[in-house]
Amino acid sequence: MSAAAAPDAFELAITVRPEDIDELGHVNNVVYVRWVQDAAIAHWRALASPAMQREALWVAVRHEIDYKRPALPGDALIARTWVGPAGRRSFERNTEILRAADRAVLARARTIWCPIDPESHRPIDVSAETRARFSVPAPG
Repeated sequence: MSAAAAPDAFELAITVRPEDIDELGHVNNVVYVRWVQDAAIAHWRALASPAMQREALWVAVRHEIDYKRPALPGDALIARTWVGPAGRRSFERNTEILRAADRAVLARARTIWCPIDPESHRPIDVSAETRARFSVPAPG
């Protein structure tokens, strides 16, 4: 699903910091992983009820990132994220990193997250409410 087709997408403003820049003069690829995680956490905290937040923590088990254009020093960016389908203990999330000035796509990411128990750190099944809010039906 593209961001345009994601009506419940969440956006987080990002400013490129000097320490994000590598020796090539643009944002290092590892920084994009941090932004993908920052957007996911911000979305979770904005939409999850206190009960949901007590129920689960999340760990990334897979990241796929396609880099399209470089982010440069001083760029204002937007991390746009939305949820995808879920399995029993795997939840898909999509993220695009956009340049704020023209909304050009700089990177696209797909991440698989697993809910874990906050105390034992073991994978868990989440409530129906959490599943409904943080996943969409699988296509087909």
